[in-house]
Order: sequence, then structure tokens, then C-alpha cells
Amino acid sequence: MVTRGDDFDDFVRGASTRLLRTAVLLTGDRQAAEDLVQEVFERVYVRWRWIRGSPEPYARKTLTNLVANRWRRRSRKPEVTLTGHHEEAQPDGTEGVATRDQLLTALQELPPRQRAVIVLRYYEDLTEAQTAEALGCSLGTVKSQTSRALGKLRLITEPAILEGLR
Repeated sequence: MVTRGDDFDDFVRGASTRLLRTAVLLTGDRQAAEDLVQEVFERVYVRWRWIRGSPEPYARKTLTNLVANRWRRRSRKPEVTLTGHHEEAQPDGTEGVATRDQLLTALQELPPRQRAVIVLRYYEDLTEAQTAEALGCSLGTVKSQTSRALGKLRLITEPAILEGLR
């Protein structure tokens, strides 16, 4: 007999990697992303019996809302820099890792809404309509934010880097 709890376990196993990847791309911080994904699973579990259809869109929307709330909280508090502590990415010598690092760095320079649109459209491979639904905005907003974000990415990255997004 399959119970509703078994369905949730299957959902967690199937969606963990995708949600974590999306969270890392949205935050730029693996530890924060892991915490956010855990919070998403907590919220999905609480609402599990009321979610109709696939729970993944609900989880994705919850994740983008949590990330937006995190940005809002951080913008209210000034950042405190640690003196003498500099974290710099260490490329491992492969071109793919260096390219990915450059793209992740460029993504962090985008405003939060543009970053969310790029991540959902090109990394999560959502349609414009699905992206609009996940972000709670209009289709036109998704299109304009995508255009602006790609324009900024073109200015701050090497041309070959963006070829992977198409």
C-alpha cells in the first residue's frame, strides 16, 4: 500500500538535486542553498495534502519566494566584511569549471529578479509562462527581464560563455 508519506519521500528524492542546483544559482552560496532547500521541503510537507498535481511548481515558487525574502533581509542590514579573510574561487584547471565559475560570478552581478528569470528559464528549462507563474509576475515582465539580463551578461562575460545558455 502506497501512503501519502511515501509520495513525499519520492518527491524529495526526485526534486532535491534540481532544487539545490536552482538555489545555488540563485544565492551563489552552497550552504545557504542547502538551508533554503530544507526549508522548502518543510513547507511542502506541511501543505502536502493540499497540493494538487505536481508538487514541483509549488516547491519552485516557495524557493524563489524564500530567496527573495533573503535578499530583502540582507538589503536591510549592511554587510560586514571580515578583515584579512578573502575567499576566491580556485579553478581546478579545467576549462569547464572556469567557464562555470565565470558564469556563476556574472549571475551574482545581476539584480535579483533578472537572476531568478535567467536561472528558471535557462537552468531549470522552464517556459516563459512557467517562469512568470513561479515568480508571480506577467509574461511581459519575464521577457523584458530576460532581455535585460542577457544584455548585462553579454557585457560582463566572454561571448563564448553565453553560448551554453542557448
